[in-house]
Amino acid sequence: MPESLDVVNFATKFALIDKHWSPGIVAEANDWQFKLVRVLGEFVWHDHEVDEVFVVMKGELTIELDGRADVRLRAGELFVVPRKVMHRPVADVGECELMLIEPRGVVNTGDAGGSLTAPEQWL
Repeated sequence: MPESLDVVNFATKFALIDKHWSPGIVAEANDWQFKLVRVLGEFVWHDHEVDEVFVVMKGELTIELDGRADVRLRAGELFVVPRKVMHRPVADVGECELMLIEPRGVVNTGDAGGSLTAPEQWL
């Protein structure tokens, strides 16, 4: 875990990510974690017991929402998926770089599990 006064360089941290859908923690503040992840293709349908913040840093992302209209995000845009809302992120026009902001301990696949469940890791 880095010191709380360290500067985080996004380009340097994204360069360390070699697997899609495997977020790495880059900072913490007040029990919230800031995670970077590179994504491509479709993720699994899942939900969380807490809100989840998606910030698109590069590329485009669609967040499919169960029973609601899909949300399309482009670089520089943010969207909050409310707690307990089933959702599925999809990067269907190429690789996308995201920052996720969520409380400490949130599992990327929620209770869905499966091969895309990532261990908690610091970049």
